[in-house]
Amino acid sequence: MTDLSQKETTQGISPGGVSILVCVSCRAKDNADDRPGLVFSDLLRKRLAERQLAIPVEEIECFAVCKRPITIAFAARNKWTYLLGDLDAKQHIDELIDAAFNYGASDNGLVPWKDRPECFKKGVISRTPPLSSS
Repeated sequence: MTDLSQKETTQGISPGGVSILVCVSCRAKDNADDRPGLVFSDLLRKRLAERQLAIPVEEIECFAVCKRPITIAFAARNKWTYLLGDLDAKQHIDELIDAAFNYGASDNGLVPWKDRPECFKKGVISRTPPLSSS
């Protein structure tokens, strides 16, 4: 799944400058000591390495969406940012990696509905426009 917007790096393929931000503050509903975002972040990094993909994963202290863990964002310079919640670490990792490629391949970060996996379609919390350069 490569296209012209992706570039080879020393670690693998990187799609269009996208980063995946993962909230690590939320606690599991049934266990206050469990932080599912931390587990998700670790699993995501491992899966990216297995697929030889160079998508940065950044842990964020709080997106203030505590009722919808696991919460992530797709972000890139000069692109809209998507905030997604209600994710499942075991079911959604590969779908989200594929969605990150679609996001990175877009000119402005707006991913067509047909190109979004189900967890992306159902999980959108917000879509934030890029800051203007002026």
